[in-house]
Amino acid sequence: MWDFSWLERRWPGAGYEDWAVALDELQERGYDAVRIDAYPHLVAADPEKTWELLPEWSVQDWGAPARARVRVMPALLEFIAACGSRGIKVGLSCWFRQDVDNTRLSIISGMRHGEIWVKTLDLIRRAGLFQHIVWVDLCNEWPIKVWAPFFQTRPEPPEDPWDSPRCLAWMRDAMAVIRAAHPGLPLTFSLWPGQTWKPGDLGFFDFLEPHIWMALERNYYKEVGYNYERFDPKGYENVVLNAERVYRERPEYWQAGLIESIDFYADISRRSGLALATTECWGIVDYKDWPLLGWGWVKDLCALGTEKAAEHRRWAAIATSNFCGPQFRGMWRDVAWHQRLTRIIKSSVLNSD
Repeated sequence: MWDFSWLERRWPGAGYEDWAVALDELQERGYDAVRIDAYPHLVAADPEKTWELLPEWSVQDWGAPARARVRVMPALLEFIAACGSRGIKVGLSCWFRQDVDNTRLSIISGMRHGEIWVKTLDLIRRAGLFQHIVWVDLCNEWPIKVWAPFFQTRPEPPEDPWDSPRCLAWMRDAMAVIRAAHPGLPLTFSLWPGQTWKPGDLGFFDFLEPHIWMALERNYYKEVGYNYERFDPKGYENVVLNAERVYRERPEYWQAGLIESIDFYADISRRSGLALATTECWGIVDYKDWPLLGWGWVKDLCALGTEKAAEHRRWAAIATSNFCGPQFRGMWRDVAWHQRLTRIIKSSVLNSD
């Protein structure tokens, strides 16, 4: 998962300033696909405009931690071409980043949601790059408000659940627009853990993209004292003090929660007949290179999740973590760790159903 980092983190030392280097390193580690933000709402509005983006957070190392300027086209086409020349497939997604004019709020219906994706996909096809696209995830972790504020319009919680009639109708409308223009392209909405998945509601999906973490099971974050603080260092201060300690005190207990979650989604896959892809996963949700934060226990959990998912033979695509990028140097530099796990992923056989 290279999210919006592929385009926003291009200052010296940010990890993606030289795509050739980053992609060569990705290939060396054994990976053959990336999931990135295609910024379709900005492409639809003006593909070659220089957009000024507001920070999603200041404490995380995904994307830019302060205001940034990006020009989506022709950068998106250049990046896809660089991937394609290495045999690396590209999964397109969108976190609907906020620009200074909040252009994302122009998405007022499921049909409009689909139309902005069609405009982006049309440009990719005209550039002769469509064969490198492996899927489209119409919205990251739909429909939570941080990524889909155009859908979650209530001023106060609760948010509309993903399986509400309005939500299901929106997803169907958006997918129908894309399918009419680009038939055969696999489509999904990636979904946040904890949502109630009912196989009968999933018939219009082409595959499922659940995000799965140990940290969201059994009140782990409550014990750690982490609450997704986006602009306050308090969250990471508690992660430093508590995250590894809480895990080490009962590793089998927390591992069992992760395995139960993997088993749950494997069962949904069997009952729905839909393959799984997971690109954000396994250990802790938020982490980075920081004083007193070690990567060893995180890598252990991520290895466990990768291995268990592969064993189920329900996953058509498996990530090793959501830290699998050059900006997370403590994770990235262990080349042998990545190579061992990508060998496991590639040797897993998908069930015929």
